[in-house]
Amino acid sequence: MSPSRTVRCLLTAGLLSLAVAACSPISPVPSLDGSQTAAGEAGRSPTASPFRPVDPTVTVRPVTVWISPALPQALRRPIETLAQQTVGQVEIVAQSDMALVRAEPDAQVGLTLWVYALVAPFPTVQDAVTSAELEAAWQGEGRFFLEEATRQTWTARWGPPAEEAANVAPAADLLDLVWGNRPAFAIVPFEALEPRWKVIEVDGISPIRRSFVAEDYPLTVAYGLSGDPDAVRAVEGWLAAGGGWPASNRNPDRLTVVLMTGVTALTRATAWRMEARGVEYPGLLIGDWLREADLTHTSNEGAFADDCPPPDPLATSLRFCSNPDHLGLLEDVGIDLIELTGNHVLDWGRTAFLETLRLYGDLGIGTFGGGADLEQALRPFLFEHNGNRIAFLGCNQAGPSEAWASSDRPGAAPCEERMYATVASLRAEGFLPIFTFQWYESYNPVPLPTQVAAFRAPLDAGAVIVSGSQAHRPQAFEFYADRLIQYGLGNLFFDQMWSVPTRQELLDRHVFYEGRHISTEVLTAYLEDYAQPRPMTPDERAALLEGVFAASGW
Repeated sequence: MSPSRTVRCLLTAGLLSLAVAACSPISPVPSLDGSQTAAGEAGRSPTASPFRPVDPTVTVRPVTVWISPALPQALRRPIETLAQQTVGQVEIVAQSDMALVRAEPDAQVGLTLWVYALVAPFPTVQDAVTSAELEAAWQGEGRFFLEEATRQTWTARWGPPAEEAANVAPAADLLDLVWGNRPAFAIVPFEALEPRWKVIEVDGISPIRRSFVAEDYPLTVAYGLSGDPDAVRAVEGWLAAGGGWPASNRNPDRLTVVLMTGVTALTRATAWRMEARGVEYPGLLIGDWLREADLTHTSNEGAFADDCPPPDPLATSLRFCSNPDHLGLLEDVGIDLIELTGNHVLDWGRTAFLETLRLYGDLGIGTFGGGADLEQALRPFLFEHNGNRIAFLGCNQAGPSEAWASSDRPGAAPCEERMYATVASLRAEGFLPIFTFQWYESYNPVPLPTQVAAFRAPLDAGAVIVSGSQAHRPQAFEFYADRLIQYGLGNLFFDQMWSVPTRQELLDRHVFYEGRHISTEVLTAYLEDYAQPRPMTPDERAALLEGVFAASGW
């Protein structure tokens, strides 16, 4: 039986039951499984017909439904379709007091949890508000931009907004309006998120995090049905027969989080501290950030070698190697993917590099941007999770040429034009490519002109994110063709304590949902004791973000 015929059959049964209810002292209550109970019928046989005979002279009245203007389009559409398929049986009315059933927020029978996000332009320093502050801004001197339906929802929840506090605009115009009227905020449904928005925490909760629980979040709305109980149950059943409302607009089983971090080099003073304080010491304060992601990346510059000498914190040599025992740090913090584009990967020779590739493989750690030969070095790493297909490619532009892989030599992937064809091919196959560069080193937060042109090229080919892995200090961001460029993340585990900028670190938490990059949350850390990053204080974080956003031209 087709869905539309199923709906019509259920409608007929439901409408007859409602008609009988109007002329009988016994009120049938249809349920979703087709059974019914009625006052005074406790002993009724469970095999009896669920509907009472109807007098043919009885006029069957349509079930009238009012759709609140607060209802999202995804929930409005199934009711409109139901009415179109059942002309004369279900009727949509213009006023709530004319309806047997009201489809509305915070209803008597909740059928779906709709998640909204408080957002601001990406270069916003503020990270969080409380729900009390948010409501006060709504009724005070806040400045919000939102669709009409969203405005109706929050008016129902918080009361009428203050004059000029809630500015209504089409969804397609919201982002440009908010960026052009900073400081300002928007409230958007979760599915409308995109990378140029920054998601603001409310009461410490963010819908782009794995730990999110919709029921605990102040910007979750339960939409459903209110009104006559029999009619509500009937409409609920009819909606279910026609495919129903989605349980939510946010399904955690379709979410993927990728954490991109900067330079790791377990050598010199960092390795010396690890020897003295334990292999896990560098990750003690930020390890939870790294372990929480579905895939965590770092660019590890050094090879692991059994003959690596004991670490010397005063060493001036730039020839790097690491103790194989120190791989335990990468395991402990949950590193899943190692980038091999660094210019130190062959410092300890080919044998050590090949042995390092074997160690990564034994631990189940993926690699890209380098390999046992050129073809392997250029090969993308493919990651599929919760329906999101993500590809990683990277290359080394800075050299030295001795670090580059060739047909008969291992090493880092040199930057070749054919990589852009690979990006385009992967995008055509449904992958979301992330492209990384080992560019020429610069201690300026503003990217080099040649860097800007080169970092845009993968986006032109179809990449969704481009990230710089060469930087020893955080560099600027850019949105190019509405996609994100991070010109440099800074260090992760590396001993550069000689300046504030080299101690500052960015960790980019990229969020993907249903095959789209929807958000990037920027985490910030500060290096202590030559080895151990810690989360920044609010003042440190604000200073870093303000500087990076200024370097970005924002």
